[in-house]
Amino acid sequence: MDLTQIFNKTYPVIGVVHLLPLPTSARWGGSLTSVLERAEQEATALVAGGVDGIIIENFFDAPFTKDQVDPAIISAMTLIVDRIKNLVVVPVGINLLRNDAIGAMAIASTINAQFIRVNVLTGIIATDQGLIEGNAHKLLRYRRELGADVAILADILVENACYLGIQNLTTAVEDTLERGLADGIILSGWATGRPPSLEDLKLASAAAQGTPVFIGSGANWDNIGQLMQVADGVIVASSLKRNGRIKESIDPIRVAQFVEAAQQVNVSKERSQSKPSLKLTL
Repeated sequence: MDLTQIFNKTYPVIGVVHLLPLPTSARWGGSLTSVLERAEQEATALVAGGVDGIIIENFFDAPFTKDQVDPAIISAMTLIVDRIKNLVVVPVGINLLRNDAIGAMAIASTINAQFIRVNVLTGIIATDQGLIEGNAHKLLRYRRELGADVAILADILVENACYLGIQNLTTAVEDTLERGLADGIILSGWATGRPPSLEDLKLASAAAQGTPVFIGSGANWDNIGQLMQVADGVIVASSLKRNGRIKESIDPIRVAQFVEAAQQVNVSKERSQSKPSLKLTL
């Protein structure tokens, strides 16, 4: 996946819009207008703060279904993503929780979103929704049938879950890329708001062999300088919200501070990579 082609940035910062509960979810409030207005406000705040992309997810629909979501959620997500895509000038992606990759691909292809996030592309994980199995074969065939130019960013060691049958991180990354054909890798901490370790990021980057590796959770103003030394991009949510609380709205000032911290590291990385190697002549 060519990051610069999608995000117009070598090391992108992707902000998350957490949608209020959607129709048929346990906490659905009955007003799609309220959901739309909140989503538009958050997307606008993220772009004003300088993010390079936005991913929209039905975060507050918990408790989630394992895979296929209700058709009403698909309809609502399509409407909301299309509205935001026409509101902002940055690339827009979709994460349809807990693991409706087919639904996310259908929405993305319909409204020309640029990417989707898939929590489980290959393998089996144990979650609070039960056992979730990857469906890479079905998803890749579906993308081809749709003729969709939609990138697939796949989680490795997704938060709030435990892999079954995977011996180590390197194997998980290699299987996701070589057997699942993911376009990018996302590495998270063990729970929402927890960052991956620097050691795990290094292992994932080495196993990915040039395929982009994104930080999937836990990035904040304090640790982004260290984490982005290894990663190729970051997906960030909680630390961009008021007081860093997941249920609060996006704070444009926190967004700008985070983006500035990430950009400082990225500029340093780009300069070091552009420097010619020194050769000694005897």
